[in-house]
Amino acid sequence: MKEEQTKKMDKIEKLNKATIHHGKYSDRLYIMKFPLDGDRSLVDEITNMAIKNGYSKITGKIPKKVLSLFLDSDYKVEASIPKFYNGEEDCTFVSRFLDVERAVYDPEPLNKFNKVLDEYVFKGELEYKHDYDIRKLDKSHAEDIVAVFKEVFATYPFPIHDPEYIKETIDNDVVYFGVFLDGKLQSVSSSEMDVQNQNAEMTDFATLDPARGKGLSKLLLHEMEKHMKSQGIKTLYTIARLKSIPMNKTFLGAGYSYSGTLINNTNIAGGIESMNILYKYV
Repeated sequence: MKEEQTKKMDKIEKLNKATIHHGKYSDRLYIMKFPLDGDRSLVDEITNMAIKNGYSKITGKIPKKVLSLFLDSDYKVEASIPKFYNGEEDCTFVSRFLDVERAVYDPEPLNKFNKVLDEYVFKGELEYKHDYDIRKLDKSHAEDIVAVFKEVFATYPFPIHDPEYIKETIDNDVVYFGVFLDGKLQSVSSSEMDVQNQNAEMTDFATLDPARGKGLSKLLLHEMEKHMKSQGIKTLYTIARLKSIPMNKTFLGAGYSYSGTLINNTNIAGGIESMNILYKYV
């Protein structure tokens, strides 16, 4: 990633016991982790920080037990995942739009997705037979991973165009998977594990143009699920682009349940997009 673009990226930091991701790149403050013993003062601190920085949206992934703190502060529920924490405690995705324009969206992508959802019938677990070379990746693959991401994602909420960032995430419970065709990495994905809470985000799916249409994302997802289960992970989820019907179909086809849409949420693939929440238990 170019140095200038890297400087513009949103950053992750601690705010008391909460972990937040914020900046002008996605023009938002994202509460990645909120403590079970968090109180109203922490909610106020987070809200005031977003207001002070002029962000147009606050979004948060929080334990349902603290939901009332946010509802009392004008937050709304956009999605939820039951049994998210250790297979027991529910998670809720909340948001507060600080600029009314940020809440305005084109209904057509959501209408298209809802049509797919209405017509979709899950037929049970599938067997994935393939002749592709699918591997768990390591730090030696960082440059190759970045090369795929650069071609697929014009923008992304995290600095995935930086090999050092990829290596850092590998040291912090992110597992990358790849499909090789003729010895070259063609498709990539990752599982971001929260080992303590036994959940993982299935994310970063990217396939180069020549390899698209071969069902590689489905194969990767299947391998990811097997590995996550072996690591004691109980709940899997994804935050998928609303506009990417094929990616949503991949998850629906693997038995994931849709639970809501985060409106105008993330700077990805060149602009701010709405994101779907889907989840599954293993």
